[in-house]
Amino acid sequence: MRRALQALFVALAMTGPAPAQVFEFESLDGWAQDDHLAALHTFRQTCDLMKRPEWAPLCRLSQDVSDTPAAARQFFELLFKPTLIGTPPALFTGYYEPVLEGSPVRTARFAWPIYRRPPELRDGAVWYDRATIESGILRGRGLEIAWLDDPVEVFFLHIQGSGRIQMTDGSTIRVGYAGRNGHGYRSVGQELVRQGIFSQSQVSAGTIRQWVRANPASGMNLLNYNPSYVFFRKLPKLTADQGPIGAMGRSITTMRSVAIDPAHVPLGAPVWVEKSGADPLHRLMIAQDTGGAIKGAQRADIFFGTGRQAGNDAGTVKDGGRMLQLLPIDRAYALLPEG
Repeated sequence: MRRALQALFVALAMTGPAPAQVFEFESLDGWAQDDHLAALHTFRQTCDLMKRPEWAPLCRLSQDVSDTPAAARQFFELLFKPTLIGTPPALFTGYYEPVLEGSPVRTARFAWPIYRRPPELRDGAVWYDRATIESGILRGRGLEIAWLDDPVEVFFLHIQGSGRIQMTDGSTIRVGYAGRNGHGYRSVGQELVRQGIFSQSQVSAGTIRQWVRANPASGMNLLNYNPSYVFFRKLPKLTADQGPIGAMGRSITTMRSVAIDPAHVPLGAPVWVEKSGADPLHRLMIAQDTGGAIKGAQRADIFFGTGRQAGNDAGTVKDGGRMLQLLPIDRAYALLPEG
């Protein structure tokens, strides 16, 4: 079986080679200790959506792999090669799905809206910036999905791209990304460093929240330093244990899904993460999401889950390391430089 499966994938036609390095699985630190079955389950959730033809037979075969750790590990080792594209160190950050309080109507407490996508907004077009939108240019058009009680949490909801909102009537709605205003993302944390307010090591989501709340006027100006603005949509009914909808249109998985730059990493591909830092992480994950600040072959945003603890964990991650893509065998070797 091993020889037949390898022959099948060596025969796949490949295009678009780019410089890369191919590694053996034995060289991946922590590979043998990982939960390959959990990674296989996550891979199955979106692999049928992958566009390049070389992925289709792998997806079909993944459905027939028995649900055992040994079989899952064998699936990846037989049919893929770990491939390093880009130059480490990588930059790993974290994101999560916040749980917020909201109201269907504006009140004295719930005064900050999140908006549906305006019908005139076109993909790729540069539209009004954050400061202009926050000044009220969309008011009165009925585009509000919900009203929240904290402008700082609205800002971070834009960064995360999805969330759960517990409404005043007792219901919970799930919202997800529906579009953006076309302006590039600018880091407010880096702006605080530039102004000398915090050092690089001090900046986190928590310190940004605290500083903005302690300095309301300057804080709102700081948030508007990032001109990018995100619009939302109500998500279809999801069970409480399902993650938010990622860029592939399906739920993502806590600590198994990552956001990547699709210009360098195929959406749906397995990626081996070797994150350094105070809490090292070596794990097989699946590239199922994207983000406005996620740019480059060695850049990834790890999904930490839902709720406050997930937010605390995600907000402190800003670590190096390296990320390898698990590519079909022939594609991996086709990317090697000639000679």
